[in-house]
Amino acid sequence: MAETLVVIPTYNERENVTAIVDRVRTATAHVDVLVVDDNSPDGTGEVADGLAASDAAVFVLHRAAKNGLGMAYGEAFRWALARGYSRIVEMDADGSHAPEQLPALLSAADDGADVVLGSRWVPGGGVENWPRYRELLSRGGSAYARFVLGLPQRDVTGGYRVFTARALSSIRLEDVHSQGYGFQVDMLFHAQRAGLVIVEVPITFVEREFGESKMTGGIVLEAMFRVTLWGIGALPGRLRRRVAR
Repeated sequence: MAETLVVIPTYNERENVTAIVDRVRTATAHVDVLVVDDNSPDGTGEVADGLAASDAAVFVLHRAAKNGLGMAYGEAFRWALARGYSRIVEMDADGSHAPEQLPALLSAADDGADVVLGSRWVPGGGVENWPRYRELLSRGGSAYARFVLGLPQRDVTGGYRVFTARALSSIRLEDVHSQGYGFQVDMLFHAQRAGLVIVEVPITFVEREFGESKMTGGIVLEAMFRVTLWGIGALPGRLRRRVAR
């Protein structure tokens, strides 16, 4: 068994799943891959089963229904911890997170980071083929969450991340309830409050070529609502720390 597990959630990613798994296995030696499929009606799960049958380093976790990104990752994290993986990677199935950039993220974890964020908004990072409104939405969402929650990181909504087993064990996963856009902020907020070492590594996010984005207005609104509630809840503690200075 490898020390690192790359988790790839899927829903209707039949056109992408084979390519992304192959790229992961080519780009990074000694990693396992877990495809978490939400009962995709397009047959993504069956394609993933075929990949697992031909490669002992590929596994598939079938979920009964599409219950959100947060729940998919939560199940995958527990699966990984139960099997002794020391590093767990979040990666999108659509190719927007380049597996070729994964060694740089893993290197940061080797250097002592508990959580590594693939960051679009630090020097050296960026996006390709994004419409302007998507970039403004992402930058604006990160800026709002940083301001409300007091997070120092530049890219707080990105989904290309490495967690050490120590980090996931320090975060109460049962307290992370958000989905989609909000889930990434939720995990980072818990990691920050747990005092974990968090670093950002520049990545280039590339817009998908096949399939449809899972991002919806409802997911964004849910994220902004939850971020506001977390900010209100955290305000007394932030004020106490300011006074203590």
